[in-house]
Amino acid sequence: MNATSPAPDATPADNPLLDFSGLPRYADFAPGQVGPAIDALLAQARAALDAVTDPATPLQWDAFVEPLEDATERLGRAWGMVGHLNAVADTPSLREAFNANLPKVTQFWTELGQHEALFAKYKAFAASPQHAALTPARRRIVEHALRDFRLGGAELVSPARERFAQIQERHAALAQKFSENVLDATDAFALVVTDESELSGLHPDSLEAARAGGSEGWKFTLHIPSYLPVMQYAAHRPLRERMYRAYATRASREALAPVGDAAAALDNAPVIDELLALRAEEARLLGYANFAEVSLVPKMARSPAEVMKFLRDLAARARPFAERDMDELRAFAARELALPEPQAWDLAFASEKLKEARYAFSDQTVKQYFQLPRVLDGLFALVERLYSVRILPDQAPVWHADARFWRVERDGALVGQFYTDLYARPAKRPGAWMDDARSRRRRGASLQTPVAYLVCNFQPPVGARPALLAHDDVITLFHEFGHGLHHLLTRADDLAVSGISGVEWDAVELPSQFMENFCWEWDIVRSMSAHVDTGAELPRELFDRMLAAKNFQSGMQTLRQVEFALFDMRLHAEHAPGGARPVQALLDEVRREVAVMIPPDWNRFQNSFSHIFAGGYSAGYYSYKWAEVLSADAYAAFEEAMAQPDAAARVAETGRRFLDEVLAVGGSRPAIDSFRAFRGRDPELDALLRHNGMVEKSAGEPSHA
Repeated sequence: MNATSPAPDATPADNPLLDFSGLPRYADFAPGQVGPAIDALLAQARAALDAVTDPATPLQWDAFVEPLEDATERLGRAWGMVGHLNAVADTPSLREAFNANLPKVTQFWTELGQHEALFAKYKAFAASPQHAALTPARRRIVEHALRDFRLGGAELVSPARERFAQIQERHAALAQKFSENVLDATDAFALVVTDESELSGLHPDSLEAARAGGSEGWKFTLHIPSYLPVMQYAAHRPLRERMYRAYATRASREALAPVGDAAAALDNAPVIDELLALRAEEARLLGYANFAEVSLVPKMARSPAEVMKFLRDLAARARPFAERDMDELRAFAARELALPEPQAWDLAFASEKLKEARYAFSDQTVKQYFQLPRVLDGLFALVERLYSVRILPDQAPVWHADARFWRVERDGALVGQFYTDLYARPAKRPGAWMDDARSRRRRGASLQTPVAYLVCNFQPPVGARPALLAHDDVITLFHEFGHGLHHLLTRADDLAVSGISGVEWDAVELPSQFMENFCWEWDIVRSMSAHVDTGAELPRELFDRMLAAKNFQSGMQTLRQVEFALFDMRLHAEHAPGGARPVQALLDEVRREVAVMIPPDWNRFQNSFSHIFAGGYSAGYYSYKWAEVLSADAYAAFEEAMAQPDAAARVAETGRRFLDEVLAVGGSRPAIDSFRAFRGRDPELDALLRHNGMVEKSAGEPSHA
């Protein structure tokens, strides 16, 4: 990214944010271009809004829906490029530009959602003969637009209307601040170990990566590729404790680093309190009892009570298995590891040792077989077989040397393109995600093909060796690619229902979690494995041991996800911001109800829970488990096909139906209708319980098979 700034009257030639003729021009981008471009695009969008709401503009899709869609898409694509760079290549100047323009962008979307003339026009359109003649997908778009106007405060009157707008602007700023605090707190901590005796148990790969930091000792950070191996393999308990405490107190006053005033500046506790207060106030303005009710309006679940019943029912099913998991772990830790009272920083270490003892392999052993380039080849080959496409390398400007670009073709025609950015590094947001750079859209004979970002944070290559993935990393890659397929393989031609747009949030994880299942199929795993030193494929007997360990501690893992989801839902349905009970007290209460291992009282997990405070999952984290019911049941259709004598043909046919009925339709119809069209019935919980090993071996006897 260069450092020059364009003139205020910048054109597409000198400001890449104004050029929509092709792919984003990352090589030409500079932070100083953000303000002029956003100002120009906001002016264009407001001019389009004035034009379509003119009484002379007829009630026709082409006359008043598409022109505004054109303008807002340009704004969304430009701001999306800025937001993407803010997530993967943060710099002080880019952060300054992003934060300076965020209020303007937020203000426009709030104005649009409250625009009385536009709302009136949509209502008139919905009652007109022209509406009845629309395709089902477009009628659904109008239905969603009317819903979103109501949720956007279009029916409010002054002073509530102005207060609603203030809430949206402040909320956007706080969510960005939350995300920045987590990133800065993660980057701020580094632990340099100079005594080699403290590194016992760590794999040479991890030690080599720690040496690559250029320090005199071994440098460990809170980025997952550095942090997690310490927690799993470091025999030196004080090292694990120090790393755990630093990770569990990120973005809080209790943080180990930074300290003092710096820790207070990155403390997310006041950010959380203000976010919750704003959400509660927004709900009251809209006439809802709490923000959870607002969040669920566009989702499959009908009420907070329904969600909490689902979560508690799942917790009740999982608890016997989780308690058995914990009892076994405590007994093993006391007997074999001299840890009679294992603490939170001992759990990953003791669990890895127990798994090694029980199944005779370690994650580090398995990791040597999964070279990232070969895993990508295997993933692409699977997708090509399932959906009759080809995935090929492509060329485009990128934001970092780690990024790559690819194209998806069917019968020689372009279907879509995607970027991958897969390695952890400073100034890159933690986690893994898919986002859209451009969505599919048809205008007459012209087809705009979709473009996606697929972002992960794996350990980068060390020396001459390729990047190696733990099997959990392989699952993460398949998961995010499932989201990417939902975006790329859509056949919906309208932006508002193309790909994941318009899909209920609690169903959007269906394609991603569905893809995870293929990471446990022998033929697929074998095809993408090759030992980094010998080139040998993963031995079948090692895979069988991995498969036997697949549901190791599945009860504990299920309760952990239920804990996060129940905390999120209760926080937005029951918590009184500013009341006598702080957020921490509610989290403690949820843990007493659900968890089988209570973390230390200084643990501040919520301060880095970006999903619900900065990532769009507020009162929606339950979506992972809700959609897992759908994905497990959907994958059961493939299992049934694989069990038939003509398995190859049956699997191909099942893949075609999944493409046609789920991926291709995007948000053009309700998610439950798409599931029923694919499966022929409503979803059932049995497949999820079976896939997680939570089935009864005999009366009253949990099974970890």
